[in-house]
Amino acid sequence: MPDIKILTEAELRDLVPLDKDAVDCVERSFTTLAGGKVVMPPILTLPVPDHNGEVCVKTAYVPGIDSFAMKMSPGFFNNPKLGLPSTTGLMVVFSSKTGILEALLLDNGYLTDVRTAAAGAVAARHLARADAAHVCIIGAGVQAKMQLQAMTLVREIKSAVIWARDIAKAEAAAASLREELGLEISVSTGIREAVLSADIVVTTTPAAEPVIKAEWLKPGQLVIAMGSDQEHKCELEPACLTKAALYVPDSQAQCAVKGELRSATKAGLIAKDRSFSELGDVTSGKTPGRQSDGDLIIADLTGTGVQDTAIATLAGSRADAAGAGTTFTS
Repeated sequence: MPDIKILTEAELRDLVPLDKDAVDCVERSFTTLAGGKVVMPPILTLPVPDHNGEVCVKTAYVPGIDSFAMKMSPGFFNNPKLGLPSTTGLMVVFSSKTGILEALLLDNGYLTDVRTAAAGAVAARHLARADAAHVCIIGAGVQAKMQLQAMTLVREIKSAVIWARDIAKAEAAAASLREELGLEISVSTGIREAVLSADIVVTTTPAAEPVIKAEWLKPGQLVIAMGSDQEHKCELEPACLTKAALYVPDSQAQCAVKGELRSATKAGLIAKDRSFSELGDVTSGKTPGRQSDGDLIIADLTGTGVQDTAIATLAGSRADAAGAGTTFTS
């Protein structure tokens, strides 16, 4: 049997930082998805309700790429109370030609964090105003911090405000980001004021009830909703989608089941048969993104298997070039 490569989280953090290369990699994956030849099955989700947990399995076969990844991603949201991270997981890489196992990426969710943050940057690159400079982050976890880092890769961000239910966590996140990014970063105790102050609003929570109201949104903003990726989750009041000049899902099929679109159609505000241009249609130039500085735009990002195959492929190619990882024969 062929050799199998194992890469640890520490190795993967060195190989795949959140940088413009990662953003470009994820952008190409969206563009490829829009080409219509990617095979991307629906997300498999295993709920673990007794422990406020879930395990998601995502994958995609991309013609022309020698390998594909299957990503197993647990999210157990009581873990922080136990001193444990809420998300972990790994990616398993197979040959596209033979199906033979090639690599185990023991990233503990790190690659998912990178590709998720990169997707936010792709949305901001194509959908935010060119002069967008102030960001509001809702949430104070790992993804909240990485989303702000990602925004700075594609826009000249000057300041940010963080709102979270746990003010202490928000303060800690703000202090860490001030040191890392050198930006003016404040913490708000009022979510309405925080949202109203921003050019770009990013929601990064596991909320089951809306945290953003439509009346808080204003012309010119970009709202990037990251947290709703399961049937029970919802971060935006459904009316937000009808207020937007443009609604952009990463995958309409997924968003109709797990994203903010699901809540809006369930509320009867958007017809179930209505079709929207996806983020890949925008990145590929098939459809326009922002057409006016006054447009209110909502990007609904549930996370796609094609992103996982893309970031795993990037990790694999860099590992090969660097001679990184441990190899064994099964």
